[in-house]
Amino acid sequence: MPLTFTFTAPLNVSCQVGDTAYTVPTTTSGGFTVNNADIVEVGPITSIGGTYSAPTITIDQNQVSPANGSTTFVLFSKDNKANLSSVLGYYAEVKFKTNSINYNELFGVGADIFESSK
Repeated sequence: MPLTFTFTAPLNVSCQVGDTAYTVPTTTSGGFTVNNADIVEVGPITSIGGTYSAPTITIDQNQVSPANGSTTFVLFSKDNKANLSSVLGYYAEVKFKTNSINYNELFGVGADIFESSK
């Protein structure tokens, strides 16, 4: 049975279908919102909809549902196998520029390079 979360603020721009959603119930203590339990995996996000100011996410194969009316913090994580990135192609070009009128010095630059076209 699908589980749908509706939010009152825009989603994080990097949230996308395929990310894994997690929840943790929260309470108020001393004027702060705090978690009062462990983070629980809900499942993979299967659709994102709604409007900009009231977005929704749907999880089809939910493992757990938060209690109705409870205040719940929802977070997500990405699959690190699908979201790894590095420089692609045979060459890269970098230009360093500053708008400062003062003298600037660059102490080091690093790159991660490996052969991937064999």
